Amino acid sequence: MWTPNRSFVNVALAATYYSALCVYIVFIATAIKQVADYHYPMGTTADETINIRLYILMLVPFLYALGLIRNLKYLVPFSALANVFILIGFCITLYYMFTDIPDTSDKVEITPDFSTLPVFFSTVIFAMEGIGVVMPLENSMRNPGHFLGCPGVLNIAMLIVVGLYAIIGLFGYLKYGDSVDASVTLNLPLEDVLAQVVKILIAAAILFSYGLQFFVPTDICWPMVEKHVSEGKKNILQNVFRLSTITATVAVAIAVPNLGPIISLVGAVCFSTLGLLCPAVIETATHWENGLGKFRWVLWKNVIIVFFSLLALITGAYTSILEIIKEY
Repeated sequence: MWTPNRSFVNVALAATYYSALCVYIVFIATAIKQVADYHYPMGTTADETINIRLYILMLVPFLYALGLIRNLKYLVPFSALANVFILIGFCITLYYMFTDIPDTSDKVEITPDFSTLPVFFSTVIFAMEGIGVVMPLENSMRNPGHFLGCPGVLNIAMLIVVGLYAIIGLFGYLKYGDSVDASVTLNLPLEDVLAQVVKILIAAAILFSYGLQFFVPTDICWPMVEKHVSEGKKNILQNVFRLSTITATVAVAIAVPNLGPIISLVGAVCFSTLGLLCPAVIETATHWENGLGKFRWVLWKNVIIVFFSLLALITGAYTSILEIIKEY
């Protein structure tokens, strides 16, 4: 009875991570293009500069190399280096944010534009994209019990991540107001060498994280294909499968190389379903016969979560698709 539900979650998880990989590619290419256009200007208009799609194509060999790594432990050094780059970039970005903070009354609107709230919620939900790596990491640990303990690896890591998100989000908006880009590092002044270093470091960090994020959907999808492949062909066909899926993410990134709407669309469709809707439904079904707590609080809590997930799904997807249509 649970097979269809399990299959749905697996498909949603795979689609979510493949979509997130498209965002990764666009972000890396955007950061590199900014720095390259500054040092090697070919004109003043977008038509006179190298198209971002060419930068995406330049990333393909590196993506192939990272995507062909099958063992999670061999991806750890890349992930560790990415964390170092992100930490350095975070500190430098904070330096720019706290330097010459303008009068907030000039740039910051206290009353939000409610028409952009769906995109905001979808972008926030996108921040849950690391959740799919939790179980593979726990299963790969020497002492898995340390992962969810109190204080466990997950709790400490999430406390740090949430704090960093909040600081960057708050002070990034105070600094740049409504002109803030989809990634605040893209707002840093290109004429400063330090800002250029940040852009390259963050781009490299995201690139090194590609293999880890690619591990999750491949770990889900390959077994579905593997059972139809003869033993002697499994090795070569797994490489073909990995290269094909990487090529597909590159193709999507080339088709829609605009970071903001992609992040919102992925967050609205994929993460609202996987991160909010599915857990609420599964918890309700699990506790249905054994009781839902006093005053059935588990049920009412999950009803509220489902409502917000559907709201984010419908409004976020609609708004993001309109933005993509307007862009192209």
